[in-house]
Amino acid sequence: MASWQAHLAVWIVKWRVKRKLRGVRDYRVARKILRPDPYTVPASIRVSPAQVGGVPGEWVGAKGATKTVLLYLHGGGYFGCSAQSHRPITAGFALEGFRVLAPDYRLAPENQFPAAVDDAVAAYRGLLGEGYSPETIVIGGDSAGGGLALALLLALREAGIPFPAGGCLFSPWTDLAATGESIRTNADRCAMFNGPDIGPSARYYLGDTDPRNPLASPLYADLTGLPPLLIHVGADEILRDDSTRFAERARAAGVRIELKIWPVVPHAWQLAPHRVPEARQSLRESAAFLRAVAAAEASNKVA
Repeated sequence: MASWQAHLAVWIVKWRVKRKLRGVRDYRVARKILRPDPYTVPASIRVSPAQVGGVPGEWVGAKGATKTVLLYLHGGGYFGCSAQSHRPITAGFALEGFRVLAPDYRLAPENQFPAAVDDAVAAYRGLLGEGYSPETIVIGGDSAGGGLALALLLALREAGIPFPAGGCLFSPWTDLAATGESIRTNADRCAMFNGPDIGPSARYYLGDTDPRNPLASPLYADLTGLPPLLIHVGADEILRDDSTRFAERARAAGVRIELKIWPVVPHAWQLAPHRVPEARQSLRESAAFLRAVAAAEASNKVA
């Protein structure tokens, strides 16, 4: 059963975000609407500027963090938000013992596809260059950042670069062509987005690129050989089918994938761990998954 906080969060997001986003075609206006409330990082967590692989961002971690590094790619439709806006998530993972690198990849429409993919690859290469081995790296992302995390894996495979140990994805945007049935069936239930706005908003990032390009929309990629993945998505999201269809195709390709569909919660509910119990639970479960796949990968290397 969903918490009363989750129900309240849906009402708040619908009032503060969805009604304002409806029909907006100016990315600057949409950026302001999507900007989360300020968040106070717990005193035990240190945030410091980063420049890894030539990509700016920030390190988020606690004293005594494990050797496992989480490369976390923030959401925001590829045109909004930042490493700073997503500190509720990165700090949440830091509290779970990860050292988190959150890149500020270049945003659209000033920097269109494949700029974000190039920056994600550069940041990952930068971690390898700083001495982190692939089995000590995991990746994550929410919404557009979740899709970008998958695009990163595809780009690594194409370049012959070793994969990280695994990844967690929160409501990943895997289909910029906006063909999911849930865009229609969840139009009223979704707390954050209006279905008809998904396709047009993708153009900020895509420009003239085919929305079915696999590095923009991983749903259309050959998924063979990808590392273990965890997906959390809300049952009422219009982007629900971006997760369910991706999971089906990944399983068919032999990928180990775990999919959990949560009732009631709004899109990117993990941004509210200080307010919504389901956000804390999602972060805990995701952290446990990432620790397990990293440990398994380390054991395989030793063996």
